[in-house]
Amino acid sequence: MREQTLQKIFSDKAIAVIRLNDAEKIMPVVDAIAEGGIRIIELTFTTPNAIRLIQQLSSRQEILVGAGTVLNEADALAAIENGARFLVTPVLKLDLIELAHRHHVPVMIGAMTPTEIYTAWTHGADVVKVFPAEVVGTQFFKSVRAPLPNINMMPTGGVTLTNAGEWLAAGACAVGIGGALLDSKAIADHDFEQLTENARIFRKSIENFKK
Repeated sequence: MREQTLQKIFSDKAIAVIRLNDAEKIMPVVDAIAEGGIRIIELTFTTPNAIRLIQQLSSRQEILVGAGTVLNEADALAAIENGARFLVTPVLKLDLIELAHRHHVPVMIGAMTPTEIYTAWTHGADVVKVFPAEVVGTQFFKSVRAPLPNINMMPTGGVTLTNAGEWLAAGACAVGIGGALLDSKAIADHDFEQLTENARIFRKSIENFKK
């Protein structure tokens, strides 16, 4: 299951990072972006009722749901037991790697510096989440991957609807996108059609890179 999940992520190349204060809006938001072609969801633990929502999303065949902002083993285990297909942490939380792999789930470990990136990778991280990526930019990815070409690096932060191709061209295995996709005004106004359009624009930028 772990390899299948990774292959899906590497093929799709897009993860929507959902971090909302209103749990009731999660399902319509997911429906909207799924209609636009974004179907891999990282639901963060900062969202109320995250475990219940992960469980609900895990029952939908078209959605691949993972847990984000995982900061301890208890949350990691609860997420896995309720259907999370992958784990994401924004920090260098190395003890999550063994737990995730024991349950056949890939894990994305947060890092920023080349040393942190290398440390996460050598400890078994399936993907190194470079966060906040807007601080370092695409040139950083190119520079790090020159001596370390085998590391799966994914930016979160700084990814927009139209620049995904730039990150992928710099060597990212996939990209994580949050606020640029999940426009807060559109969500507040229940303008879910705008979210679908955002997802289509984002998906197009990725597909253009693949050509």
